[in-house]
Amino acid sequence: MVFGKHFYKYYFRYFHTFLLGAIALVVVDLFQLDIPEIVGQIIDAIKDQTLTKDLLLNFVERLLIVAVIVFVGRFLWRICIFGNGCKIEADIRNKMFRHMEKMSQTYFSNNKTGALMALYTNDLQTIRQSFGSGTLMLVDALALGILAAIKMIKLNVTMTLICIIPLIIVGIFSMLMRRRISRKVKRNLEAFSSLSDYVQETYSGINVIKAYVKERRKELLFDGYNKENKDTCIDFVKDHAFVQVTISAILSIVMVTIIFVGGLLIYQAQTGKIITNFTPGNLVTFNAYFGSLIWPVMAIGDLINLRGQSSASEKRISELLDENVEINDLLVEYNDIDPASIKGEIEYRDLTFNYPDSSVTVLENVSFHIKPGEMVGIMGGTGCGKSTIVELMLRLYNIDDDKIFIDGYDIMNMPLKLVRDIIAYVPQETFLFKQTIDENIAFSDSNLKSERIAAAATYSGVAKDILEFKDGYQTILGERGVTVSGGQKQRIAIARALIKNAPILIMDDSLSAVDTITESYILNSLREVRKGKTTIIIAHRITTLETLDKIIVVEDGKVTNIGTHEELLSVSETYKKEVALQELEKEVEGNLDER
Repeated sequence: MVFGKHFYKYYFRYFHTFLLGAIALVVVDLFQLDIPEIVGQIIDAIKDQTLTKDLLLNFVERLLIVAVIVFVGRFLWRICIFGNGCKIEADIRNKMFRHMEKMSQTYFSNNKTGALMALYTNDLQTIRQSFGSGTLMLVDALALGILAAIKMIKLNVTMTLICIIPLIIVGIFSMLMRRRISRKVKRNLEAFSSLSDYVQETYSGINVIKAYVKERRKELLFDGYNKENKDTCIDFVKDHAFVQVTISAILSIVMVTIIFVGGLLIYQAQTGKIITNFTPGNLVTFNAYFGSLIWPVMAIGDLINLRGQSSASEKRISELLDENVEINDLLVEYNDIDPASIKGEIEYRDLTFNYPDSSVTVLENVSFHIKPGEMVGIMGGTGCGKSTIVELMLRLYNIDDDKIFIDGYDIMNMPLKLVRDIIAYVPQETFLFKQTIDENIAFSDSNLKSERIAAAATYSGVAKDILEFKDGYQTILGERGVTVSGGQKQRIAIARALIKNAPILIMDDSLSAVDTITESYILNSLREVRKGKTTIIIAHRITTLETLDKIIVVEDGKVTNIGTHEELLSVSETYKKEVALQELEKEVEGNLDER
């Protein structure tokens, strides 16, 4: 059973099928208990020599009817109860995925991928079992236990009391073990999360591992994570086995006691020492009833163990679902902006920023203005805050009001979807999906025609490369685009941004893996296809920046200079040094080529 605030409502959502499954289960239990009674009657009829052909046929007919009802009932409750478990698992997974998509960059920075994936596998599987098997155990334990106990009381009260007292002890014992088991399950889930995260990281960086010949080192580290997962699992299994074995031992003792006491009653009745109607058939029936009672008691133990597992999984999943959605539209004022009316004017006003959970100032008093249709470059050293400047425009992090404006609108008061719809973004770390090339390019709109896809690929300088592939635009890329080169990945990502035709295009160091000839071609294409639209290019190469309308120089989180290439050569020492350094590098490379 699952009781967390994010989970109990699913019992109401699927109430009718849960109810139908429960009714079918109770009917099955009720008719199942007819079988021992019929068998007992057959034994007594044989003992009393009253068994006739007609009576035997009557017994067989009753058993066949019971078998048919039990068959249909079992099929029905399995479909209803276990089917609900699968549906609820899918519902919760959808809810988790949609909530996770709303999380800010901070959340993903603070949580490892493998740990998040474990929520979707191990934890959700436990929740599904709780709704499916847990519901079965609870209903079946109550129904079968109560029905069997009633029938046992009708046969012999004394023997029933002998059975019930040990069962109460079993229940108390199981309750005492639940908390201990829950703790061990939580440790195992945490160990599995660490293992999953390590495996995911290793696969992602397998080329680096091979290049540095560190396979053995990684194997040893994996062995450590795997051992921790194994040890915590065995620790849980030991407690689970102890509970099961203890319960089985108690029940076995009770069953031996039943046979002894029942046999004694029959013997005393036959010798005339007591007067009782307890017959050999009754003993067989009573013993079968107690056998039916064993499952509910064992189910209670399993249910308590499952509850221990599910409570740990509930807590972990709830931590995700309770995570605050930092980037939202709660304070939106401009709901009626037409995206087509956006011209691409951008203004930063005295923006200061530090990442959440950090006191280090990343950007300080950043101010600049970009006119609609301008091509603007941003340059600066590594870690100076260039990428952060553009990420804040995309509202990947929250900022103060009245700091960033698009066409005069404060982005913090604009709908989040609108902000991201009017900006096409090529991130510094190029990411391609494990899909076909044309699906990657048309990511912003899956209904785009092949002509537009081909045009975008042409403008980004990757069309020729694509056509050289065996399947052309239908070539399926490997995970994270590993089947294409770094330059091809960047150009496909640029095509993906260009086809969006947004008023604002941001390219974050997106030309670093292409040669200067291809770079020049792409820049000329941008001037042609994005005429009248705003383009921001973060780059290190001066050849990328020198022909742009203006360049913003960033140093240690501050904008130190803004101007054209020629203007910066006369006013910015940083820019002048970078130009001289790159010219020297070019000269050295030229001398090496001559040799």
